[in-house]
Amino acid sequence: MAPSLTIRNITSTPLELKVIERYEKAGTTRIANVTSTFGHITGFVSRSVGNSTSSVPSAPSLGLHAESFNQQEVSIRIEPFQTKTTDIPTTERSATEVLRLTFESHGQRYRLDATAATKSQSFTPLVADPKHQYTGIFVPQDSHLSIYSPTNLSSWMKDLKDATPLSALSIPGTHNSPTHYKALPSVRCQAVSPKEQLENGIRFFDIRVQPENPTDPTNDALILVHGVFPISLTGTKHLRPLISTTLAFLAANPSETVIMSLKREGTGPSTDAQLATILHTHYATSPALWHTAPLIPSLGAARGKMVLMRRFTLPPELQELNDGRGWGLNAENWAYNTAHDVHGDVCVQDFCEVLEAVNIDAKIAYTTDHLAAAAKVVSPVPGVTTDARNPVPPGPLYLNFLSASNFWRAGCWPERIAARLNPAVTGYLCVKHHVGGGGDGGRGVVVCDWVGEGGDWDLVRCVVGMNRKMEWKEAEEGGERVGEGGGKGDKGGDS
Repeated sequence: MAPSLTIRNITSTPLELKVIERYEKAGTTRIANVTSTFGHITGFVSRSVGNSTSSVPSAPSLGLHAESFNQQEVSIRIEPFQTKTTDIPTTERSATEVLRLTFESHGQRYRLDATAATKSQSFTPLVADPKHQYTGIFVPQDSHLSIYSPTNLSSWMKDLKDATPLSALSIPGTHNSPTHYKALPSVRCQAVSPKEQLENGIRFFDIRVQPENPTDPTNDALILVHGVFPISLTGTKHLRPLISTTLAFLAANPSETVIMSLKREGTGPSTDAQLATILHTHYATSPALWHTAPLIPSLGAARGKMVLMRRFTLPPELQELNDGRGWGLNAENWAYNTAHDVHGDVCVQDFCEVLEAVNIDAKIAYTTDHLAAAAKVVSPVPGVTTDARNPVPPGPLYLNFLSASNFWRAGCWPERIAARLNPAVTGYLCVKHHVGGGGDGGRGVVVCDWVGEGGDWDLVRCVVGMNRKMEWKEAEEGGERVGEGGGKGDKGGDS
C-alpha cells in the first residue's frame, strides 16, 4: 500500500485541503522515464494561470489524454507552521498517476499536481485576483508536500523588523564565493557570479585573499585565492571589484545586508596583521558601508552595509579598538575539519575532508545535525523573546558549511559533492527540519557550493523560507494579523 501524504504548511496563512483528484494518463511509462532522467529530486515551479476553474487537467505533466478516475471532497486544515499526516495514499493504481490537490485559503482556491514522475509541481490560483501565492515542494520518496510563500529573493530581508539580530535569521551563503571562473579541479566552487548570487538571495560571502604586496602599506591590492591556487586560469582576480559589486547591490536593495567573511590564504610571506591593516586602512573605512563593531548586529544596524567577519588575527593596535574588544566579528582560527566548534562569535560545522565518495553520507549527517542544533536556539529578539530596553545579547552565528572536497579524487570535487549534498539538504529542510518544535526553527547561515547551477535555487528558497516564521512571531508580538485576508508576507514572487 502506498504511504500516506504528509503536508507541511510553512506559511503564515492557514490552509485547508478541499478536493483530491487522481488522474491516469496515456503514455505514462515513457513520460515517467524521461522525467526521471531529467527531473530534480525536489524543485520549485511558480506559475500564475488566470481564473481557470475547469476540472480538465491543465498541468503539462498530465498530457492531453488524462482522465480522472477518482475525486473526493475532504476538509483537512493545516495551521501556519504546522505539519499534518493524512490518511490519503499518494497513489492507488500505479506510481505514475497524478495526485491533484486543491487547497483553500480565505475563500480562494489553489491547485497543485503532485506526481512521482516529476517529483515536484506548483500551485495554480483558481481565481482571477488571488490574495496569496504559494510554492510547493513535493518529495515523493517521503510522500511529503511542503508549502512555502514565494519570496522576492533580491530583497527577502525587507519585511523583518529592524530589531532582529542576524543570528536569528536563516541566511543562505556561498563557500569561496567568487570562484565561478574556469579554474583547476577542486578550486572552482560556484556555478554563477557573486552578482547573480546576491540577486538570488545569498547574504553570506566566504572570501579568501592574499596581499599582493604586504610590505607596502599604501598598496591595497588583495588577490582572490582558494588555498594556494588562484581562482581563475584566465588572469588574476582582485577583491576590489567584488566589493564594488556588493556595494552596488546594497545601494539598489537597502533593506539587505551581506556578511563578508575574509580569510588570508595563498602563498608568500604575508601575515594576518598585514591583511588586517590593509582592510582597515583601504577597505572598511566608512561606517555607512561597513559594520565593523565586534558584536552581532541587529538587522536595522546592518541594512545597506557589509558586515565584517574576520578569519584572521588582529595586530595590537586593532585589538584596542571598541574599548579593547577588537574589530569585526570574531571567527578567527576555529578548529580545522570540525563537525562542531564554538569559537568567538560563531558556532561552526566545517567538516571539509571528504577523502572518498562514500564519506559524503557522513558530511550530510554532520550538516543536518548542525541544522538541528540551530533550530533549537531561541534567539533574543528585543520585544519578542527578550526585553526591548535591556535585551539579552545575541548568541553566536551558526555557520554550516555544505562544502567539502578532495583534490585527488574526481568523485570528491566540489561540484560532485554538491550534486549529492544540496538535494539531500533540501529534502531534509522540507521534511525533517524542526518537526516537533522547540526553539525558533532557524537554519543559521547555510554555506553552499554550486548553488544556482542551471537556475536551481531551491536550496536557497528553503533556507530563506523559514524566515517567514520569524516574521510571523514578530508581527504577532506587535499586534499585526499576519496572513489574515491577504496580509503581510504571503503575496510575492520568486525572483
